[in-house]
Amino acid sequence: MSEAKTKSVTKPGGWFGRLKAGLTRSSAKLGEGIAGIFTKRKLDDAALEELEELLIGADLGVATAAKLTANLARTRFDKEVAPEEVRRALAEDIAAILAPVAIPLVLDAARKPHVVLVVGVNGSGKTTTIAKLAKLYRDQGLEVLLAAGDTFRAAAVEQLKIWGARSGCRVVAGAPGADAAGLAYEALEIAQKEGFDLLLIDTAGRLHNKADLMAELQKIIRVLKKLDPTAPHDTLLVLDATTGQNAHAQVAAFKELVAVSGLALTKLDGSARGGVVVALAEKFGLPVHAIGVGEGLDDLRPFEAKDFANSLMGIEG
Repeated sequence: MSEAKTKSVTKPGGWFGRLKAGLTRSSAKLGEGIAGIFTKRKLDDAALEELEELLIGADLGVATAAKLTANLARTRFDKEVAPEEVRRALAEDIAAILAPVAIPLVLDAARKPHVVLVVGVNGSGKTTTIAKLAKLYRDQGLEVLLAAGDTFRAAAVEQLKIWGARSGCRVVAGAPGADAAGLAYEALEIAQKEGFDLLLIDTAGRLHNKADLMAELQKIIRVLKKLDPTAPHDTLLVLDATTGQNAHAQVAAFKELVAVSGLALTKLDGSARGGVVVALAEKFGLPVHAIGVGEGLDDLRPFEAKDFANSLMGIEG
């Protein structure tokens, strides 16, 4: 996805406004905490300790919180600092942490189709993320095919069919309990024959039974490679931001199962835990391709470090 194309589907001011609104709970928690610590007070050891605890409580993680407070102390220790100054300094440092992972999901136009395997636990927003990605690429004029590979949940198949109809995308689906790998194979066969640009494959997310899930995902990958030895070209892990620190465990678990190539974070509008995005960037360094701040088809966008950092700290523009 080129930067120019990314901007072309973003209404001026609209997305940043939604992002800022979506992160209100996270930014309010941090903003109020920072104001409580730094109103007419020097940046001493006690203040730094309180700030570090606040950042950890906002799900930025222990390592990230320590790094951010150390950076602040390096230039401002024993000086009186205003809350606004602290928020701006933190936003700059957070943007620097996020910049290396703010990587759009780039499709290879030479591939017909570019295959994206979408994984994640049930309830993470996997199916709606697929629909939103489909809409994003449809708006760029690409032909997108969806595969309802979470065959164990009839509701997931029906949900994808509904979203497919709304986004104008064809959905390949089987009977409930059908072989997910067989369905993925069929979908790729159709996509190749009919010249689709992008194939998005939904998968089951029964992480409580890791052995079965690993076997199923590995089988899907194996059969895709029979038709295209380079597929899947991306494996996107969808995470629910409201789970906070549990997102770390999910990344670690899915990295054991498959070669996760990037992340999408959902439900940032329903949580005061937006800081988890920063902690994940610091710990895993995986590309964050997209973030979602709502239920609408337009509420998923490529991740931008500066916008996110400013929104998290409640800073305008």
